[in-house]
Amino acid sequence: MATEHRPEREAPPAAVVKSPLPPVVERITHEDIPAVTALYKKVWEYEPTGLPAELVKSWQPSPLEFTSWMEGVTYFAARRDGHVVGVLGCELEHGSCHLVDLAVDPEARRQGVASALIVAAMDWAKRSNALEVWVEVLARFTAAAALFTHREFVECGVLHKHHWYEDVRVFERLL
Repeated sequence: MATEHRPEREAPPAAVVKSPLPPVVERITHEDIPAVTALYKKVWEYEPTGLPAELVKSWQPSPLEFTSWMEGVTYFAARRDGHVVGVLGCELEHGSCHLVDLAVDPEARRQGVASALIVAAMDWAKRSNALEVWVEVLARFTAAAALFTHREFVECGVLHKHHWYEDVRVFERLL
């Protein structure tokens, strides 16, 4: 009986880059404020948006300003190796959860950080008996719009010249 000779298969090439572990998402505390404000500063210094300087400055709060942002808003931070790499706020009003102030470290983008924050926010909204989650996205931020569409949000309107004369797209997802 003849044995069939099969050529050895080459081993698949080793992955060049390992995908990072999912971030740990938790509610922030007052001890996190310096790291959160440093993240907002980093994001908006990195982002070449062409937006009005006043708008960009308003998105880079000092620790004291961020403390006032926290009034009535629950913020979540995404961490990797103990460092804050993303942040997202949630405010409840009239049975809805409004997502605010999403920021992800430019070096951690497209690694599931924003998605992990959105999932945590939606879970929190459900536990808080919200019926829907909604978010406003500047029309020029097409990657953010794609993110929310991917997370099964539906675009439900456009507010023309809403923030500093910028068009804003509104997305919602029923819970």
